[in-house]
Amino acid sequence: MNGVTISFDKSRTYINIMLNPSEFTSEVDMREVRKQLETGETKRLYVSEKSLKSACDTANHYFKTGDGTVVQERIGERKNAEIEFRIPEDGMMANLVLTTPYGGKLPSLATVKSLAVKNRVIRGVSTKKIDAMLKAARNAAPGTVLEETIAKGLPARNGKNSKFVPLVPNALERVLRPQTNEGERVDMRNLGEVICVKVNTPVLRRTPPTQGRSGFDVKGNTLPAVQGEWVDFKMGTGTVVSDSDANLLMSSISGMPKYRDHVMNIDDTFICNGVNVGTGHVNYEGAVLVNGDVTEKMEIKAAGDVTINGFVESAYIESGGDIIITEGAMGKVNDKQGDFQCRLVAAGSIHVQHGQGIDIQCKGNITVGRQLAYSRLRCGGAVIVGQIDKPMGNLFACDIISQDRVEAGTLGAVSGSTLKVDFSPGFNQLLERKDSLDELLRQIRENNLKHKEKIALIQTKKIPKELQRKAAEALELFNNESALLEWLENKADDVKAAKEHYQSDIKLIANKRLYPGVSAKLNNRNWRSEREYDRAQIHYDSHQWHYEPII
Repeated sequence: MNGVTISFDKSRTYINIMLNPSEFTSEVDMREVRKQLETGETKRLYVSEKSLKSACDTANHYFKTGDGTVVQERIGERKNAEIEFRIPEDGMMANLVLTTPYGGKLPSLATVKSLAVKNRVIRGVSTKKIDAMLKAARNAAPGTVLEETIAKGLPARNGKNSKFVPLVPNALERVLRPQTNEGERVDMRNLGEVICVKVNTPVLRRTPPTQGRSGFDVKGNTLPAVQGEWVDFKMGTGTVVSDSDANLLMSSISGMPKYRDHVMNIDDTFICNGVNVGTGHVNYEGAVLVNGDVTEKMEIKAAGDVTINGFVESAYIESGGDIIITEGAMGKVNDKQGDFQCRLVAAGSIHVQHGQGIDIQCKGNITVGRQLAYSRLRCGGAVIVGQIDKPMGNLFACDIISQDRVEAGTLGAVSGSTLKVDFSPGFNQLLERKDSLDELLRQIRENNLKHKEKIALIQTKKIPKELQRKAAEALELFNNESALLEWLENKADDVKAAKEHYQSDIKLIANKRLYPGVSAKLNNRNWRSEREYDRAQIHYDSHQWHYEPII
């Protein structure tokens, strides 16, 4: 281009432009100048668009007015890479901001680390990440801004409170975890020794709290950890703290151990070799252990667990804990009245090896070893037929109300006998709680908003001395109401989450086969199998039941 001269200064750092209007044949085009700058040595250097435009506009003005004044301007320069460290207020991380050079130098790894130390980035620095950024910068266009976290602090890990470790298993745990023989094959009939402890047997150990682990921020400051706390024993019945070890709980009576909700109880245990017309009914304020069968029309009522190492036939068993029947249970059913002659009622969970014609009611889970048929089940947990880790038992011809999954090897039977599972009652209880909480929350929110406006109004006024005490009382009541509102909102969130979990937890799982006649219900949403399926899962999602094959 005539009249346009681009050159470097003596140090070859800065780019100068000289525009001579007297040599122009037409107005200089800034875009043409830019193209020229994008070739040769000036290609990767920084060019100021503002300075270039100013020089071109001035020269063009001189050209149009016939003024031959030469315009000289510094329009660019060679720039080294720019380094910046960004550290948030908590100092738990540091970001490196790297602007790639315009024909200048890129710092070395050692230089960046040295600059990091000067900027108080001392600990948790990743050499690998800095090196990767420098490699990326070499291939990036000039002026590219790269940002990466190159240092991280280590948060302090607070110590854990003391924990409680049961030294003896619950009877139900022992039954659900069969013993292994010498060949390491599980023997479902070998359930180990019946757990009954003698006086002065260690039953629960308290572990000491941990110290935790201190941390650090990127500036090198130490973040101290909070030590865990000692948690006191929740003393159950039949237990006492050891005289020689304050962290050991001993049995003070002979009986059956039961660990629940961090409390170890030793139930005074009634032991007999069977319950029949010869022994009479059993009514005991403790645990009951029957090493034999329970015959027809007999009754067992116990405040603790009931463990029966035998068979139950058309009997009534009621427990304040768990009911464990290591053999089977069977009863007659009055078809006209729908009465079951064999009934099991428990405040905890119920386990039976196999059953037919029984009425089961419990607040926990119902587990069955092999098969359950022609029975009525009401539980607050899950129904599992087969081994706990992989249920492969048979469940058919039953009427079930459950609040968790129903899982077995086969659900239903070839004959098409109905298996009804209703998940509605537990869900409706949650809905009632949610509706009650929401209504209460709505009323308190409205009142709290009105009170907030009144308190704000009072605080803008000058209160006479004789009314200041009442104003302080009103403010305290408002604060208490606000705290109650916050607590209720948290509870409402918990109930909402429980409702969502309930819908995701309820399902039918058939690990081998699912036959026709199996139905699932949640209020007015129903699903029924009309044909035979291989391994399948029926789950509830988006207000509908869905069939899904298990692969």
